[in-house]
Amino acid sequence: MDILHRRGEATVAEIMNDLPDPPTYSAVRSVLRILAEKGAIRHKEDGPRYVYSPARPTETAREDVLAHVVRTYFAGSPEQAVTALLRMSDTDMTEDDVQRHRETIRRARLEGR
Repeated sequence: MDILHRRGEATVAEIMNDLPDPPTYSAVRSVLRILAEKGAIRHKEDGPRYVYSPARPTETAREDVLAHVVRTYFAGSPEQAVTALLRMSDTDMTEDDVQRHRETIRRARLEGR
């Protein structure tokens, strides 16, 4: 999925080229078939090959995955998830970073989130 979201669309061969230690062609096709059955990706025919793409925009997929992680690993608490992210940061946040986060929180509150 990462490759498809990064590229926008790709063939099996292109996906395999982007993988550091790719499995067989058939294995990649099998995973793509399962993802298509689950509605995560779609494909179109381009001559003898299929070109695969994500079924949803990257931003939507990110939000859905993050919501799942927050529900599953942080008991539904965004605060706990943000705290965990801040703890794992390798660098100190600059004052500009802090201000951007404050502004994001302020906008979310105004929008009722």
